[in-house]
Amino acid sequence: MRVVHVGLGAFHRAHQAWYTDVTDASSEWGIAAFSVRSQGRVADLADQGGLYTVVERAPDTDRARIVGSIAAVHHGADLDAFVSYLADPAVSIVTATVTESGYRIAPDGRPLNDPAVDADIAALRSWTRHAPPPPMETVPGRLLLGLQARRRADVGPISIVPCDNLPSNGSLVRSGLLALADRADPQLVAWIADTVAFVSTVVDRITPAASREVLETAHRLTGLDDRSPVVTEPYHEWILAGDFPLGRPEWERAGARFVEDVEPFERRKLVMLNGAHTILAAAGIPLGHETVAEAIGNPVIRDLVERFWNEAARSLLPGADPDSYQTQLVERFANPRIRHRLEQIAADSTLKVRLRVLPVLEAELASGRSAEASAEAIAAWLKLARLRPDLPDPAAQILRSAEDTVDGDLARLAAVAERLTADQSLAAHLSSAARSEPSS
Repeated sequence: MRVVHVGLGAFHRAHQAWYTDVTDASSEWGIAAFSVRSQGRVADLADQGGLYTVVERAPDTDRARIVGSIAAVHHGADLDAFVSYLADPAVSIVTATVTESGYRIAPDGRPLNDPAVDADIAALRSWTRHAPPPPMETVPGRLLLGLQARRRADVGPISIVPCDNLPSNGSLVRSGLLALADRADPQLVAWIADTVAFVSTVVDRITPAASREVLETAHRLTGLDDRSPVVTEPYHEWILAGDFPLGRPEWERAGARFVEDVEPFERRKLVMLNGAHTILAAAGIPLGHETVAEAIGNPVIRDLVERFWNEAARSLLPGADPDSYQTQLVERFANPRIRHRLEQIAADSTLKVRLRVLPVLEAELASGRSAEASAEAIAAWLKLARLRPDLPDPAAQILRSAEDTVDGDLARLAAVAERLTADQSLAAHLSSAARSEPSS
């Protein structure tokens, strides 16, 4: 094993593990994967020796690949194994797919005020060298625990590679972990700063939840019974910037790109693909649409998405090539055989709107334009938050809990709405929605 992964979800298995399998014919770079949520998946993959099927679903055909890069699977709470791997000099990379909220880091790189993180840091502070690893509830806590074990073992550097939709994700995770480590152990802070490389990434491959039909398709294409296949689109992208002091797989052989700066690509993907996904969910769910393909097929919603893309393109950095990317996105979204559920996308919408849509709105306003499409998108999100309080969105739950807590996203959106002049009715709608009762 030379790679440890945190977050054993479908996306990891369709993306990082797939890239490694395609490029690592000699099985040098085996992955030890740890779950965050699904314990059932651990049992299924363990029974299958880590093997599973990736079904690539084009509009008119399917093809399957048996992936064997995951050499070991563990429950996230198996900290003995996690610590053991990170203290092993053969392990040189830790990748992570835990969603934006899993890192518990604010957009400015500071850790969020979180009792669970506080408890993990207190446990790390009291962890002595020869004691068993203490329980850790959060991803930052587990990462710091593993890094502390590596520091104590004195086995050399390591690369941390976050693969979630956070701007400058490598730098952001570095800032958050250093701030938390500073509360636990000054020696750990210095060691991380000097020894740990943080790689920023852009990842892109639509991977919806697999249905029973996908299990049947995997069996038909391979002849094998697979209890844990993944289904994904043929398109895939991985862009990385950063150092790997102890080496890495030749991921570029499967199409990965290594660049000096990921920012042009991450902003393009964040606002155009992820921003459009959030808009499709916000506007599509109230109309009864269930999937991305259904929502993009609605002319009214597609018009909103395309107008948002026009606004977003004006704020992208040179080299992003938004026109060809938009053409690709329309084709990918319209693929009727990729059932990417809108309710899956709608999870954590408050954080997603802040990262994906609000920056476009503010850039348009700063340039003297109306930002009408961005404002409509935010209004759709506010409406969805009122209509569907059952959707998993911890930030929205906090905002709904008491009116005097509304000093962040919603209040900020209300202030932005006051500045909208191109469409007074839209401004009034957005401002009213942002200032309505806490359930908004």
